[in-house]
Amino acid sequence: MSTSNQIRFWVIGLLVALLLLWVLRGVLVPFVAAMAVAYFLDPAADKLEDWGCSRMWATTIITVIFFLLLIAVFMLVVPVLARQLFEFSKNLPGYLEGFQTWITGLVQQVEARVPSEGFARIRDAISEYGGQAIQWLGTLLGGIWSGGMALANVLSLLFITPVVCFYLLRDWDKMTAKINGWLPREHADTIREQFREIDRTLAGFVRGQGLVCLSLGLYYAIGLTLAGLQFGLIVGLIAGILSFIPYVGSLFALVAAAGLAAAQHGDLLSVGIVVGIVLIGQFVEGNFLSPKLVGDRVKLHAVWIIFALLAGGTLLGFTGILLAVPVAAVIGVLSRFALRNYLESPIYKGEGDDEVIHDSAEVQQPSGPGE
Repeated sequence: MSTSNQIRFWVIGLLVALLLLWVLRGVLVPFVAAMAVAYFLDPAADKLEDWGCSRMWATTIITVIFFLLLIAVFMLVVPVLARQLFEFSKNLPGYLEGFQTWITGLVQQVEARVPSEGFARIRDAISEYGGQAIQWLGTLLGGIWSGGMALANVLSLLFITPVVCFYLLRDWDKMTAKINGWLPREHADTIREQFREIDRTLAGFVRGQGLVCLSLGLYYAIGLTLAGLQFGLIVGLIAGILSFIPYVGSLFALVAAAGLAAAQHGDLLSVGIVVGIVLIGQFVEGNFLSPKLVGDRVKLHAVWIIFALLAGGTLLGFTGILLAVPVAAVIGVLSRFALRNYLESPIYKGEGDDEVIHDSAEVQQPSGPGE
């Protein structure tokens, strides 16, 4: 088969896969979630096999332990969250009134110190761009809800995901061996090397970022609760989950904690304390947690991750969010591979220029989207 026919074949296959993904996006959530869980549990199953356990028993033991731990965590956390959410909904009118009073006083202080024309421009800008931001966020959340929760609801995640995860984990080695046998023989070694790089990038990022989310969630929940903020547990846990998107978790913690402190206490000292807690968490995350737990080795830039998650959520709802990081890792690895080949090709060097010296001090190689 000629090169043009190979390219045509893979392009058509990719378009068909994207079309099926779009058509079936509403029912793919439990299957994508099960695939993600099986992917990260496979090393543990391989370790049990090395210790003499059969694949069936290894899969059964790991799947049962994992989901029992997940259920235990939910049973411990969900009642507390439900109680705090009930109290929050009951006290919400009072919080809104208190927050409005605090904002009104703050605006009056600012208005007294800022010229009237400048204050009017600031107020108009906040009104315009704030309204656009809220409308965009509402559209995004609505798309995620309709795309991810309409058909693939919570019950499907609870009942379908464990079953699919069990069968995927049991047959994981067989499936990878079968796919390996389907690779085009001429390029099999190159494809395997790119898959290994994708595996290192994806596993390193998700494992490291997961530890960052857990650390930040515990820190925010404990710190905000000790600071006297009601519903600090809810704010901390949500901020920890959102920390999977770089900077978004800390931004949510900052806005939510400051708003609740202003509504509950109505003084700048309380707001300053919770803001200080969030800023300390962001400083520790940026200077210690992320460099140590995630590091530069995964080569997934924060902006690239944010774009991938927002694009995935907009296009495919919750399914797109689950697929965003793997797709970002794949695109990043393939982009760097294509860039390396371009820098070694006649297109970059020029025809007949076979003695180009690649000196890092003289030629700076551009980086791909994942870096």
